[in-house]
Amino acid sequence: MASILVSSDDSRSFDVTVESDSVTRHRVTLDPVYYQMLAGGKVDEERLIEASFEFLLERESNTSILGEFDLSVIRRYFPEYEIEIMKML
Repeated sequence: MASILVSSDDSRSFDVTVESDSVTRHRVTLDPVYYQMLAGGKVDEERLIEASFEFLLERESNTSILGEFDLSVIRRYFPEYEIEIMKML
């Protein structure tokens, strides 16, 4: 099981470190409107990012995850993302 550490200096940009067979670092941005659509305030932004990485790691290795991306990009690669992430939260 991978370890996911999420940190932020503001509510729009997040640094994510994933420790698995190898360690990867990622920079993720999150639009407040997209956050409200997905989480509706049920969880904080960091938990949404963490859950999104859990979702990704079920489908690909941490070394395959983009180094820098906006959270909304996930749905382009995995159309089921939005429905599944709302269930996870």
